[in-house]
Amino acid sequence: MSKITTATLRKFKQEGRKFTALTAYDASFAAAFDSEGVDVLLVGDSLGMVLQGHDDTLPVSVEEMAYHTRCVRRGISRSLLMADLPFMSYATPEQAMTNATKLMQAGANMVKIEGGQWLLETVSMLTERGIPVCAHLGLTPQSVHVFGGFKVQGRDADNAQRILDEAKALEGAGAQLLVLECVPASLAQQITEALQIPVIGIGAGKDTDGQILVMHDVLGISSGYIPRFSKNYLKQTGEIREAVKAYIDEVQQGQFPAEEHTFN
Repeated sequence: MSKITTATLRKFKQEGRKFTALTAYDASFAAAFDSEGVDVLLVGDSLGMVLQGHDDTLPVSVEEMAYHTRCVRRGISRSLLMADLPFMSYATPEQAMTNATKLMQAGANMVKIEGGQWLLETVSMLTERGIPVCAHLGLTPQSVHVFGGFKVQGRDADNAQRILDEAKALEGAGAQLLVLECVPASLAQQITEALQIPVIGIGAGKDTDGQILVMHDVLGISSGYIPRFSKNYLKQTGEIREAVKAYIDEVQQGQFPAEEHTFN
């Protein structure tokens, strides 16, 4: 199978083909996900919660992200590898450049950053200098204390319009992908149709171009509760590789996310 690039994902969008993404943090799981056909792997700062046991993603460092990115890179040959810039590692464009460089040199194909209007200069600077960017709107976990918890975003008209406007602005600044997290399905559909770049949803309904989940949720091994927008595929299949196959199949066939995984 040929390697997945941002051009591949854009072609999938144009063809109406749904694609899949999962988080990964080590070479072994990354190799399994890659070989089963997951299109995008994300070294997420979610590792602060699922690997390190923190209550949120804020304690994760750039050095930790680079370490796990190197591990995942060694396990894959096909998937596009994306890595999160962690909390306060991109407060200025110059800081973003320094830290994004570390993740790219560790093996990432692109970096993901959370935020809207204030990031336009940063997105432009990174892309102009050869660092592809995935933007992240809606529920942005690094801003959990601003939101007052992990809450659905964009339910009222003003905030929905703001998210739509920011999505368009980030695309205009050069972002090549967009993650939408925990927004109403109708808003996610509107944004997906408005943008030329692929949109990846998590808790954003079935009409985005792709879906992403945290691997620990897919395998039912997250500590605490499994989010409403996720699904335990290991419980359904009984084997890790079969769980990944089931996730891919259900996304491609439009069966996941279903109504019970969606916010309206």
